[in-house]
Order: sequence, then structure tokens, then C-alpha cells
Amino acid sequence: MKRTSGKRILWTVLTILIVGLAYGVYYINSMLPIITGYPAKYLCSAVFVSGREQSEVEAMDLHFSFIKYTRSIVDFQDSSVTSSFLWGKSKAIYRKGFGATLLRGFSEADLRKIKFPQINNATYNQDTIKWPMGNLMPDTITNIDTLKLTEITEKLMDEDGYNGHAFAFMVVHKGIPVVEAYQPQFNAKTRFLSWSMAKSFTNTLAGIMVKDGKWDINQPINIPEWQTDDRKKITVNNLMQMQSGLRWNEDYGNRSDVTQMLYCEGDFAKFTYDQPSSFPAGSHWYYSSGSVNLVNSLMRKTIGNDNDYYSFAQTKLFNKIGMPDAVFEVDASGTQVGSSYIYSTARDYARFGMLYLQDGVFNDERILPEGWVKYTTTPASDSNGEYGSLFWLNASKYYPAAPEDMYSCNGHDGQQIFIIPSKELIIVLLGYSPKPDRMMKFNELLGDVLSVIH
Repeated sequence: MKRTSGKRILWTVLTILIVGLAYGVYYINSMLPIITGYPAKYLCSAVFVSGREQSEVEAMDLHFSFIKYTRSIVDFQDSSVTSSFLWGKSKAIYRKGFGATLLRGFSEADLRKIKFPQINNATYNQDTIKWPMGNLMPDTITNIDTLKLTEITEKLMDEDGYNGHAFAFMVVHKGIPVVEAYQPQFNAKTRFLSWSMAKSFTNTLAGIMVKDGKWDINQPINIPEWQTDDRKKITVNNLMQMQSGLRWNEDYGNRSDVTQMLYCEGDFAKFTYDQPSSFPAGSHWYYSSGSVNLVNSLMRKTIGNDNDYYSFAQTKLFNKIGMPDAVFEVDASGTQVGSSYIYSTARDYARFGMLYLQDGVFNDERILPEGWVKYTTTPASDSNGEYGSLFWLNASKYYPAAPEDMYSCNGHDGQQIFIIPSKELIIVLLGYSPKPDRMMKFNELLGDVLSVIH
């Protein structure tokens, strides 16, 4: 009897161990596309778009969680990066104009056949013309305490103050750059990853679509798969205000909708519009990167021609506000990743902030329709004053040190463009900042910068 009981216990323990091991293998296997896809895509962009060194990127940007155990091979002949971990492997390729693309759902051969269209380049040389269109900086000094601002900059950049690892920092006051600083491995020509600041650029492109008469953002979207259920009521405005009602999980810490979309799927928009509806359109706020990629896909569909689509951001926005060297990356299906993947310089991000600070006008040309900035900064109904249309708001005083009229472009790992109309101020912060108390430190930084304006 005791022997039988012992065997049962042994079999029970073995069964638990086998089930646990099987689940562990299943879980790891499900995570491998993310574990290997993240470094392959990130490193490919960093090396071929930003011109960074592999060792520096791996030591600073990719030294976390399982990612730090991956092995990546940069192939300069192939313009690609292959990353591996255990039995998993992912490859990302660089194509001129398109940036880096993670191979998912489409063959490498087919993607390499697609060439970026010949676009009319900017007709100006930025190094020979004045700011803000160019890089000749003004000598004018505004009413700001430059000595104290220098101390703030040194604390941030040289001492890792504010509990972060800033790569670049720029402050523009009354349209004039009053501070610009970089870590030694970066400079004014370095293209930095936007992460979710790209969402605000999508807002801009949507505004241009409206100005050009191509869109009414308050009309329901004509997606055939939605016409038999409540999703047929969803508008572009609902998507941009993050109130589409589509089911979505934006948790970056595991295999969620956002990580599956970015690292497991080839067509980000299709993955999003396949999601079921969880709430009536316009009634529930929930942050969704998928919604933004759907907006970009709808732009592509409306424009109707890929050459015109790829030219759109360049000719209608980038060239017109002094950022002609920006790179807007695409997913494997060819749709620009408006949720996450713009690469541009710190000066360019400051110029983008100036476009909004100047009510959609740049270099004496109206880029955005009148009233668009007001629409953008009007709180979404269910956001508690924290979100407008693809911009974050401070109407709820999320940052107590900053005025309520501040709004911002926020990106993963601490990418920020703070726009403060009442102070005629733009603050650009770029870099890898994984600290858990980031909000408090951003609030401290904002307070310190605001304290030097007289």
C-alpha cells in the first residue's frame, strides 16, 4: 500500500514537471519571435539608418531581459541584421528610403524587389540657410538664464541626472535654440528613433489629408470586414483619439497585441482591423499603437498609389519644415509604421514642435488646416484630460510643474517633445531612459527648465 502511494506521488511529481517543462518550452517558443525580432529590427535601424556602432547599441540599448542574451550578426554586404536566441532566429533588412524592415509574412526576395520611388528632394541645402529651415543657428539670446540652463544640461547629459540616460537634449525658446547637447557618440546629424512620437506625425499627415480635401475624419471607415458589426461606426477621429473600441493590449512586457504586431506580423494594419470590438466607438479611451498603424494604412488606401503614398510625408511635411533627411520606416506589407518608426535628428524634432507652436504654419506656409492644432489639443472625451488626437495633454496637470496648456509627443524609453505655448517653449529629450520614476524626473526637469525663463 505504501509502495503504491509512493508511486502515485512520484508520477504526480513527474507529471507536474513534464507539464511545467512543456509549458515553459511553449512559452519560450511563443516569445522567440519577439526576443529575436526586437534586436534584429532595432540594431538594423541603428546601424544602417542612424550610423551607430553595433557594440555601443548592444551595450546601451539592448542590454536588458532576454534581449541581452541574443547574438546578432550585422551583414554590411547584405545590409541586414540576423539575431538568434536558443532555436529562434529573426532577420531585418535595410532598404534605402524604407529603412529597416523585420521579415515577417513576406519573402526577403519580394521585398528587395520593391524600390523606393524617386522623390523630388528638398531644393535647399540646410547647411547654407538659417534656422529653422536650415542649420545656421541665430546668435540672438532670449530672456532665458543661459548659465542656469547650462547647469541643467550638464546635470542631464554629463551626470545622468534626472535618473535617465539622455542621448540628446534641445530647448527652443521663442523660436530660437537656446541649448543643444549630445552624448559623445551622437551629433546634430544623428537620426534618433521616435518610438511613439511617430504617432503625432501621423496626426500631422492626417491633418494634411483633411486640408487637401481627401478625408473627413468624422465619417465611418469603409472596411469591408467591419460592415456586419459595430465596428462599421468607427471613424478616423476615433482611431486618433484612441477611442475606437477595438480590443487591444498595449503591454510591452510580454507577448501582447503591440509586441505581436511589431515583431510577429507583416501587416500591422490587418492585425489591428481583425481585432473585435470591445466598446462602442467613441466611448472608451485605451492607448493603442495598432489604431495608428490602421490610420496610416487608410492613408495609403486613400492615396491609392504607392509612389504617391511614399512621397506624401516627404513632400507634404518633411521637406516643408526643414527635415528632409527623416526616414519613415515601413512594415513588411509596405505601410509606414506611424505608431513607432520615424528616424530623425533632434533639430528635426524641435522643428516639428515649432510647427504646432506656430498653429500649423512653418516658413510662412500653412501646412495644417486652420483649427487643426485646436482639434489636436482638445481632450478625447474619455481620456480624463490626458490625451487629444495622437498627442498627450497636461490639462489634468499630470506634470504639476508644467502649465496646463502643455502638450507633448511621448515615445517609449523616454523620447519626448514638450510643447508649451504659454512659454513659447519646446523641449526635446531623446535617449534610452528605462527608469521607473521617469514621470517624476520629467516633472523635475520641466520645472527646472521653466524656472530659468524670465
